[in-house]
Amino acid sequence: MSKKTHQQQLAARKAKRQAERDAERRRQRRNLAITVTAVATVVVVVVGVFLVFGVGGDDKPAAAGQTAPAENRPASIPTAMAAAPKRPTPLAAEVNCTYKKSAEPAAKQVNLPADGQTKASGTSKVSLNTSIGDLQLTLDSALAPCAVKSFLSLVGQKYYDNTKCHRLTVGEGLQVLQCGDPTGTGSGGPGYSFADEVFPTLKYGRGTLAMANSGANTNGSQFFIVYGDASGLTAQYTAFGTIDEPSLKLIDKVAEAGVTPQNSPQDGSPITPVEIKTASAAA
Repeated sequence: MSKKTHQQQLAARKAKRQAERDAERRRQRRNLAITVTAVATVVVVVVGVFLVFGVGGDDKPAAAGQTAPAENRPASIPTAMAAAPKRPTPLAAEVNCTYKKSAEPAAKQVNLPADGQTKASGTSKVSLNTSIGDLQLTLDSALAPCAVKSFLSLVGQKYYDNTKCHRLTVGEGLQVLQCGDPTGTGSGGPGYSFADEVFPTLKYGRGTLAMANSGANTNGSQFFIVYGDASGLTAQYTAFGTIDEPSLKLIDKVAEAGVTPQNSPQDGSPITPVEIKTASAAA
């Protein structure tokens, strides 16, 4: 082997390792997007745990249908429904929505929603037929017209069909079920992004439906359902609707079974799988 060929091979292996490290960092950034940020001391604890355990630690996963140890389950789940989010000042009758193609490829190929003026009023019903039962969503265009438009576009293109909810958090201050990534890793998206639609008084509580993100204006396909306490979240996640109480009771059972820890003892994949078989919008 010539010296030049050997150097080329070494360079190729180095580039491959660097690409793999970059991909893992991007995945972790997306997976850690929803964090408890309201109280500084809590942030320190949460970040520390994430750094120690990383993603996919050595914890032995519990079998589906079993219950996790106490440290991997919620101590309690608030069952009082939160008031539906509402803007203090209504949006204009129509707003301009723009969807930008991402550098990262789509996890499942879809067409981008059309840019342009979008009605900022009215609600839409979406039903998620899942492995734990039907989850009934109400999307509110007065809250986030661009998020609603994107979500309905993805539903219509069957993007969410045959996908699983990959992340469950069960700790105090952050009790959410996260879905919307066809890869099931927390890193997948639709190949486009759109701007945040938040406001300073936005609060999250039991029943809120919101977009997950990996930073400002990086909304795509991943979303989360608040089933319990979300007092640790600040107003940086676009709320675009609600989920009804019977659906939440189904998610409560999933939460009570606990998680296979990945990011921390109370943050990982749900032991009871939640698979979205089909997503459909009411005519």
